[in-house]
Amino acid sequence: MNKQQLASKIWASANKMRSKIEANEYKDYILGFIFYKFLSDSEVKFLKENDWTDEAIKEYLYEDKVPETVEQCKNNLGYFIAYPDLFSTWIAPDSDFGVADVRDALNRFARLISPAHQKVYKGIFDTLQNGLSKLGESTGAQTKAINNLLQLIKDIPTDGSEDYDVLGFIYEYLISNFAANAGKKAGEFYTPHEVALMMSEIVAHHLRHKDGITIYDPTSGSGSLLLNIGRSVGKYLAKNKITYYAQELKEATYNLTRMNLVMRGIHPDNILVRNGDTLEEDWPWFDDSDPFASYKPLYCDAVVSNPPYSQEWSPKEESSSDPRYSKYGVAPKGTADYAFLLHDLFHVKPDGIMTIVLPHGVLFRGGSEEEIRKNLIEKNNIDAIIGLPANIFFGTGIPTIVMVLRQKRENDDVLFVDASKGFAKVGKNNQLRARDIRKIVDAVTERREIPKYSRRVSRDTIRENDYNLNIPRYVNSTEADEQWDIYATMFGGIPNGELDAFAPMWTKFPSLRSELFRDLGNGYSELIPSHDDLRRVIADNAEVRQFNDSYADAVSNVANSLNGHLIDRLREPEFVADLNPRLHLSALTSILFDCLKPFNLIDEYAAYQVLTEHWAQISGDLEIIHSEGLVAANAVDPNMVVKKKDGKDVEVQDGWAGRIIPIDIVERVMLSDELAAVENDRAALEATRSHIAEIIENLPEAEGETPWLKEDGSAFVPKELKAKVKKIKQEYGSKAPEGSVEAMLLDADKSLDHEKKQKATYNAALVELISKAIETIENLTPDDIITLLKAKWSAPLNDALIDVDRQLINDFTSQLTSLSEKYSETLVHIDNNITSAEKSLASLIDNLTGSDNDMAGLREFQKLLRHE
Repeated sequence: MNKQQLASKIWASANKMRSKIEANEYKDYILGFIFYKFLSDSEVKFLKENDWTDEAIKEYLYEDKVPETVEQCKNNLGYFIAYPDLFSTWIAPDSDFGVADVRDALNRFARLISPAHQKVYKGIFDTLQNGLSKLGESTGAQTKAINNLLQLIKDIPTDGSEDYDVLGFIYEYLISNFAANAGKKAGEFYTPHEVALMMSEIVAHHLRHKDGITIYDPTSGSGSLLLNIGRSVGKYLAKNKITYYAQELKEATYNLTRMNLVMRGIHPDNILVRNGDTLEEDWPWFDDSDPFASYKPLYCDAVVSNPPYSQEWSPKEESSSDPRYSKYGVAPKGTADYAFLLHDLFHVKPDGIMTIVLPHGVLFRGGSEEEIRKNLIEKNNIDAIIGLPANIFFGTGIPTIVMVLRQKRENDDVLFVDASKGFAKVGKNNQLRARDIRKIVDAVTERREIPKYSRRVSRDTIRENDYNLNIPRYVNSTEADEQWDIYATMFGGIPNGELDAFAPMWTKFPSLRSELFRDLGNGYSELIPSHDDLRRVIADNAEVRQFNDSYADAVSNVANSLNGHLIDRLREPEFVADLNPRLHLSALTSILFDCLKPFNLIDEYAAYQVLTEHWAQISGDLEIIHSEGLVAANAVDPNMVVKKKDGKDVEVQDGWAGRIIPIDIVERVMLSDELAAVENDRAALEATRSHIAEIIENLPEAEGETPWLKEDGSAFVPKELKAKVKKIKQEYGSKAPEGSVEAMLLDADKSLDHEKKQKATYNAALVELISKAIETIENLTPDDIITLLKAKWSAPLNDALIDVDRQLINDFTSQLTSLSEKYSETLVHIDNNITSAEKSLASLIDNLTGSDNDMAGLREFQKLLRHE
């Protein structure tokens, strides 16, 4: 199930549940039941791998019948679930399931957790269990509500095969769609995926050479930051080489952190999560029953966090001697931002890295925060400061930053990145795009300086600014105001200085400037072709054409690689079984950036955005192929859409859709003759309809009633038209006088009859074409599927990458057009036109007549027009 399918199911279920529970509480139930399904399915999978059959599970999987299996499950999985408590048992057709079964199962689960896995599983279902009573006023109502949830959840993937975080996706989806109900409190536990990914890529790059790592999130929320780091580092490191530490104050989200980590296949031994106040109950972690043997100081390779912004806190007298703060200072009462930052930094290993999300105020506020900033700079801890767009987090619109810090650094400057303008508007929120994330990560990891975007600033410069780290002090990202040349405004011509602003284009296309502009010799030029011809001259320039052809040839390597290294290999079952879409995207990205190196005019991040947008569809298809095999491309499913019925959203079928291969692509590639015939029928039908519309438009305005025409004049009324035509034929026969209304109505009646037959022919042909396309999909050979996947994936991607170059040339053309038009009308010319118009109007007044007062007024007006 891809993300779109999952989102549709979640939304439908959430709407049904609205009358029972608050929207922001719905996530606690669905996430809890999904996790229980995961544990239940995992146990069944484990048993079957150890030679248990379905029949044996049903007959013998009871605590009192197989004590040795109970211990085996506890030792390997950390828990045991008996047959009556399995998720699959609950949803079985013959199941007599009730809410009491859930309560009993959760109680038994808590009792049968392995002692070695208590920290991972103990109390993990408390949020779910404590809220069951809210699902209805009676046990029957509660059972019905739970049954509805279970029917939804049974189809949700929990085996970790999907190339995305299922729980995290559902959490984000619900928070974003129920923002009005959930408010700030729901969103504060979640770091949007895009921000988490950006932070994770920076961390992963720093840790890429390590053999094993520890990562820690002291305000873990849903666990999305930790999961994203694990995913990003997974490009360089095996999953079992990563140990996850987390701490979370809220019990429900503490449970969610644990669920998320377990569901991503992380071994329980690699999960260490605490429920507690990070600032008040710091690590080291030790077991109260044996504090000396279990004492373990915590220093990690990476620390990441998105703490609550400017949280209230009251430092204690002993805070100044707290080893977390003693070298830097204590955050002021009422604002815990720097308390969290220093807490994170304390737990970073000497060669480690940390990233933290904070409000902008930490960059410039005074008092004790200024002293902490000074110490961070002087101790050379701050590596980079990234300014994010406003309104990017759920529940708050304030702009935020991500600060990157390290204990030891080779360089002593700070990289400032103003990424505040790179985003897409999605609903009420702003969202980092793939191109924005990549640009930030490249700037930070390569310490790139990009005009109006990023800059390395020396420690001396920061000292000169009194340790104020406000980003606009160091990076000016504002666009320059438009300048107007006084001479050109008065006398015309285009200033050569303004043309020089296009220097990269003139350098790449040396002959183009002289083809477009004539140098007037006084620092000004004039456009040679007309504005209408400007686009043609640029497009026909030999150097521009050469650039376009070379670029198209270069980026074709991306589609060719997609074909050869991925699509062609989908015939191989072993390849499909080990399919990892992320690795293929990474490989294609490298090829793309290599292709673009000779083309410095092209925005590489715009091209990267194209690749990632197309990859979203490709990866969704790959998820299905990975789980079902290439045979999934032979499947055709009902196309379900949501429509309004009696004021309610109802899911109904609207035709059919290929599970992988769209029907329209099959028609275009494999049924081209049949498609052409249908298109001809459609074109003929449209021609007849256009003719009927033309008749209506040319009808003279009639006197009296015209019942054969709709009141708004948009169409004929066939029945009334027939009656009118019958009378016309009685009077004129089959041919009325040419050009008369009667002749036009006879023509309309005949055309309507013809349209009806054409419509029937077209609809029948269309149904036949769709039926044939469905049959074709169901009988596709593997070679056919490969051909069609290339048509669906590779060809559109290649076209879209070429469009990046087209957009460059179009933008350049539009800018030159605007520049030439800017000075095409001089003030002298405009003034002359005004003077001429005034004189003309003054002379016209001589022809007017009126009362004495009117004429006196007009004579005075003439004086004004003649400037007398």
